[in-house]
Amino acid sequence: QVQLVESGGGLVQTGGSLRLSCAASGRTFNNYAVGWFRQAPGKDREFVSGITPSGKGTYYTDSVKDRFTISRDNAKNTVYLQMNSLKPEDTAVYYCAAHLGVAWSRIIGDYDYWGQGTQVTVSS
Repeated sequence: QVQLVESGGGLVQTGGSLRLSCAASGRTFNNYAVGWFRQAPGKDREFVSGITPSGKGTYYTDSVKDRFTISRDNAKNTVYLQMNSLKPEDTAVYYCAAHLGVAWSRIIGDYDYWGQGTQVTVSS
């Protein structure tokens, strides 16, 4: 069993930055691929970024490429999502998710563990 807790959300103006953290406990985290998803009001949950267990492989959806950076510190059992140049359309609840595997996935059903989410609001 893995427990995930997100933090770092908040209210920021357009162009601002936030760093989200996803802290894991329960099992050896460096065996798990991690994805960040987000869900805006009235919309489906969407994949934002993913990272392999080693941290060497990363992926970003087009809308956040060159603005967001995913990273992980396995010694701290934590994955980060640095979000720069934020836009109002980035407003959503952000979730981290983990699954035991060598690669990230864009498919919600592939993930076994989810955090509770953290709200990110970008004002215009």
